[in-house]
Amino acid sequence: MDVRQLGPGFFAEVRGVGLADVAQNDAAYAAVRAAFEEYSVLLFRDQAVTDELQAAYSRRFGPLEVAKAASLGEGTPYSILTNLDRATGELVPAGHKEDLRARANQLWHTDSCFKSPPALASVLSARITPSIGGETEFASTRRAWERLPSSLRSRLEHACAWHDYAHSRAKVAPHLASEREKSTLPAVSWRLRWRNPANGYSALYLASHTYAIDGMTKDAAAGLLADLIAFATAPGHTYQHRWRDGDVIMWDNRAVLHRGRPWPNDQARHMVRTTVTATDADGLAEMWPVAAAA
Repeated sequence: MDVRQLGPGFFAEVRGVGLADVAQNDAAYAAVRAAFEEYSVLLFRDQAVTDELQAAYSRRFGPLEVAKAASLGEGTPYSILTNLDRATGELVPAGHKEDLRARANQLWHTDSCFKSPPALASVLSARITPSIGGETEFASTRRAWERLPSSLRSRLEHACAWHDYAHSRAKVAPHLASEREKSTLPAVSWRLRWRNPANGYSALYLASHTYAIDGMTKDAAAGLLADLIAFATAPGHTYQHRWRDGDVIMWDNRAVLHRGRPWPNDQARHMVRTTVTATDADGLAEMWPVAAAA
């Protein structure tokens, strides 16, 4: 296996090993797991990916989430990100719910921080890609944590923030989060620092879903959260991936922000995501607020 770093201190392409190797071979899994812990984002090119293979690969890293209520793929391990109408196969019009969801995904975020438990990793496969646009941009919140002034790291180390799916969706359209989604996804609180037990590295844990910090006023928290995301995603500290059909990317939701980029409305884009749930072995035990942990 060969690992080639592509991004600024993170993001690497894995060569010589594919999804099927990891799903079937312990040594291949161990090598890819080590690369995942080191680089946070891994790219596999030219994969003959199916839903079943993607799920088998993802399960090597932990239990899989079930897609949330009122989403494409609800009740299965597969979250479907598409602008194709599943009934007709036609492109959905501007303003359609899936079009609005794509816009919401263009906000900097980390997957499932609004769930309990949250996600360890996401695995996203490109099934249909547009000829232009539709890239995914990544930023390392591990590198951001390292760049923060020591006084701010000390301030944030034990701080707790609140995450809410409806909060981020309301930034795009007030009706985007359905009542079913709101009722099944209540706000949750996590620490702002997530330490990786495999290597001791810490990372900021925040997203467009984050709306409050314990002990701070609403306005002060909103300002700090915006500043931290801008700091983490500053020019020179991100990597943008141009997708090709057959690409698969896995990223560490503990240590990475990402966002989709727009593409022309007259071009199809169809992606499938599986999401690995975090466990105590992934550092989750330290993420509970003190009151919840007690």
